[in-house]
Amino acid sequence: MKKIQKTSELLWLLGTIFVALGVTICSKANLGVSMIAAPAFVIQEALSNSWTWLSVGMTEYVIQGILLILLCVIIKKFNWRFIFAFLVAFIYGYVLDFFLWVFSSVNFNEIWLRWVMLIVGDCCTAFGVACFFRTSWPLQVYELFVSKVSSTYKLNINKVKWFFDISLLIISIVLAFTLFGDVKTFDWTSIYYNSFHFIGLGTLVTTLINSPIITAMGKIIDKIFMPSPLFPKIDAWLNK
Repeated sequence: MKKIQKTSELLWLLGTIFVALGVTICSKANLGVSMIAAPAFVIQEALSNSWTWLSVGMTEYVIQGILLILLCVIIKKFNWRFIFAFLVAFIYGYVLDFFLWVFSSVNFNEIWLRWVMLIVGDCCTAFGVACFFRTSWPLQVYELFVSKVSSTYKLNINKVKWFFDISLLIISIVLAFTLFGDVKTFDWTSIYYNSFHFIGLGTLVTTLINSPIITAMGKIIDKIFMPSPLFPKIDAWLNK
């Protein structure tokens, strides 16, 4: 089978679409979203009554903007190309809002169906992430943060990624248990079929299966695509 070439830009587009779609499906399953997506969902829900205009996508790129500033402080350097990572987050935020709007009236009532849809959402997200790993176009701030901290301080990138993910999980749990004033309503016995402000057993399951699914999706992509830029001059400028 001849592989499809000049697809770096296409894979970036597919990555943006499928990650947003996967996160949306996981949120509709109501079993808990991933630790990466959770802070935006939790904060938006907490502020939704006062700031009705604030969407999850907007909250997402604001969080990534703050994270970008934190990155510059940590590595003590600013590269103007970091702005591209924020622009990617900005685009992703609006794609996410679009899918949340499309799925706004969708509800998965049966518990078994919600778990099936969580896995479907995780597979979509994993496919999108695998696409991102194979494009040379700018990624979101999350990936930039891990990459730059690791390279700046010569740390193991897998350990930095692990620490970063766990930190986001802890932050999400703290936010869910402090922003709403209803911590006493939390019921451990319902965690397998219901999330608590977007944090649930599905969050843990997603964390555990995410990496293996990304690897599997990557193997599928590698059989179909041979990524190379369709616009090499733009690609070279972005990665100079």
